[in-house]
Amino acid sequence: MEPQPPKKSFWMVPFTVQVTRGLLRDERSRRRTMGISLLVAVVMLVAGLTVLRPWLNPHEHPWRFIFYWFACAWETLLVLLLALLDLLLIRAQARATRRALQEELPRRTTPDSSSGEQDE
Repeated sequence: MEPQPPKKSFWMVPFTVQVTRGLLRDERSRRRTMGISLLVAVVMLVAGLTVLRPWLNPHEHPWRFIFYWFACAWETLLVLLLALLDLLLIRAQARATRRALQEELPRRTTPDSSSGEQDE
């Protein structure tokens, strides 16, 4: 009996997790993704209400209708969650900056300093 080769792990899941982390952590990439997703959601909305309306007739094609509008809602939810994440990260960054400034301010105005600035 021949030895069996070791099982290959499913590499796509860790790769997807790493790419997602990279997109979420980098401010520029996150905002670019948010802008593109918003554009896709708006185009899907407009197309679904105008050009694709006969193709998406819910009486003739219920599954097509459900799938299309579910995808549109999913894209919109993605934009909202990315915007919420961006808002929370901006608030955390502002809080950290404020805290650093409050720690720095008492050092600059110590009574033993004659000019009011810290000696360097």
